[in-house]
Amino acid sequence: MSATAAYLSRLGFDIPPPPTLETLVLLHRRHLERVPYENLGVMLGRPPSVDAVASLERVGELGRAGYCFHQNGAIELVLRELGYDVTRRHGHVWTDEWDRHGDFLNHLVLQVAGLPTSANPGGEWWVDVGLGDAFRDPLPLVVGEHRQDPFTYVVDEVRPDGWSFRHDATGSFTGVEVTSRPTEPADLLASHAELSAPGTGRFSKVLVVQRRYAGGAATLRGCLLTRVGAGGTTETELATFGTWCTALADLHLPLDDLDEDELRELYERMWAAHLVRRDS
Repeated sequence: MSATAAYLSRLGFDIPPPPTLETLVLLHRRHLERVPYENLGVMLGRPPSVDAVASLERVGELGRAGYCFHQNGAIELVLRELGYDVTRRHGHVWTDEWDRHGDFLNHLVLQVAGLPTSANPGGEWWVDVGLGDAFRDPLPLVVGEHRQDPFTYVVDEVRPDGWSFRHDATGSFTGVEVTSRPTEPADLLASHAELSAPGTGRFSKVLVVQRRYAGGAATLRGCLLTRVGAGGTTETELATFGTWCTALADLHLPLDDLDEDELRELYERMWAAHLVRRDS
C-alpha cells in the first residue's frame, strides 16, 4: 500500500476521492479528528523528520505526525496527488503583539486555489491541519469574521503575498502572519532544529497534544487537560500516570509502539513541572 493510500485509509477513504471543495473539507475534518497535533517525539528526545514523505508514512503507519511542519507537509503531498492546486506559504504564529511581525518560520501554511463558491468567488482557501486548536474547516481567504461553532476567527489584510489571521479569544495563541518568505526544505530543517533543540526549543519544554473536533477543541499541556466548547472551558488535572495515558488515548494519540517506562519518565517530568507552576 502506498503512503497516500495508507493515509487515506486511516482517514476512512477506501478509494482516492475527487479534488472538490467537499472532499477538501472532509479531509480537513477527518485529519484533525484522527491525527492530533503533538510534540511527543520531541519530548522523548527523538524529533521526527520534517521530510514530507516521512511524515506521510508516519501518519499511515502509526497515526502520529508531529507539529505543523509534519502535519501540513503530509497532507500537502496527498492534496497534490489528488489533483489540488497547492501553494506553500511562510507562517509566523504569535501570541504577544511585539512578535506579530517577526520573520521566524515557525509555521508551514498551505493555500489551495481553484475552488470558487458564491461566498468565496476567488476560490482561494487556507488549508491547515497543523494549528492545534484553530479552525476545523478550511478558511476562505476572504476578509472578515468566519464562524465555526463555537469559535470566531478573523482573516484580514489579504494580499497577493499573504494575509493576517486572528484566533478566537479562547485559543492557545493570538494570530498568524502569512507571507511569501521562503519555505524550502532547508528553511524547514533550520527552523525545526531550533524549535526542537533539547532544553531550549519551543517544542522541547512541555508536552502539548491538541485535537480539534465538532463543537470544540481539547489541549493537553503537560499534565493539564483543557476542553473548550459551547458550554465554556473546563480544566482537568491529570494526577496519575493512568489518567494521563487515558487522556492521551482520548485525544487519539497512539502509544502502543512506545516503551511504558519511557512514557512514565516523561509523565513524571511533566507532573513535577506542573506542580511547580501550580504552586508558584
